[in-house]
Amino acid sequence: MVTRLRALGTQWTAVVPLLAVVLLALTWGRDLPGVVVAVVTLVLAGAVLAAVHHAEVIAHRVGEPFGSLVLAIAVTIIEVALIVTLMADGGDKSSTLARDTVFAAVMITCNGIVGLCLLVGALRHRVALFNPEGTGAALATVATLATLCLVLPTFTTTKPGPEFSPSQLTFAAVASLVLYGLFVTTQTVRHRDYFLPLTKQGEVIDGDSHAEGPSSRQALTSLGLLALALIGVVGLAKGVSPTIESGVESAGMPHAVVGVIIALLVLLPETIAAVRATRRDRVQTSLNLALGSAMASIGLTIPAVALASLWLSGPLVLGLGATHMVLLALTVIVGTLTVVPGRATPLQGGVHLVLFAAYLELAVTP
Repeated sequence: MVTRLRALGTQWTAVVPLLAVVLLALTWGRDLPGVVVAVVTLVLAGAVLAAVHHAEVIAHRVGEPFGSLVLAIAVTIIEVALIVTLMADGGDKSSTLARDTVFAAVMITCNGIVGLCLLVGALRHRVALFNPEGTGAALATVATLATLCLVLPTFTTTKPGPEFSPSQLTFAAVASLVLYGLFVTTQTVRHRDYFLPLTKQGEVIDGDSHAEGPSSRQALTSLGLLALALIGVVGLAKGVSPTIESGVESAGMPHAVVGVIIALLVLLPETIAAVRATRRDRVQTSLNLALGSAMASIGLTIPAVALASLWLSGPLVLGLGATHMVLLALTVIVGTLTVVPGRATPLQGGVHLVLFAAYLELAVTP
């Protein structure tokens, strides 16, 4: 019976990504009635869970920090494709979509996911332990990227409005790619041990000795199914985005809320994977996922939209408003104070979650 249940669990994680892609092909570019939207939402949720499963299989095979890097990059690449597609279809309303979605990703990861994981880890294991060297390097890179790409456009004067001039946008795109590439090299080659989980005694855990890893064939199969699941998640999220937009407008909320909802949907697989890692007392893995996703979201999205702006009509607004800059500054300060000790109590997790709640409140009622 146990074997049959395991086989059933393996089968659904293989079937749902395929079903999501088929449903995406059938619904792409069409106006969806309410019943179809409900079906799409159910399949989208299943694709999210399947993506988490296959990401964990790959992570178990390649080890940390490569496993969390695979999921972060895969999700972000498809997220970038979604943003560019929506910008191409959205007209003038899409001029702030990249900014809203990227900033939402930063707040979700640096406050929502980090806060939730620290809270769960501290409540479950009394104190959440992580490596301050690696986590601090990741936070510093996120803070630099966010300031260069989302804060400076508000203060530049070459072009009116919170926009970069072409040369400034080119510099921001190149700097983003350089910083992200440098961080990945540090994380995976030169200082890999800074990003590995720690025991309660502060010793580095290199690999999972408690379970046999999947074969290369299983890992490659999961890699393909992960790609299909993420394509399904992002594509179906785009399919229900008109329903989201109409719901946001009918509720009288700002259009920026659409970017928040899209970011929440896209980052759901990473959120679930991060919480699961925390429950296994792998808080460092959770932080790798959260901060790596924030970094990839900026470091890959800004170069992509900079390239897309060559043929997209309309302005590209990247600069944050005063309220969001205050939230970003507070996030960096609180994140720094959280990272320095290398351990966190439920208080630190709660502080980050309150910051995330404040961001959601101000997004809905600015």
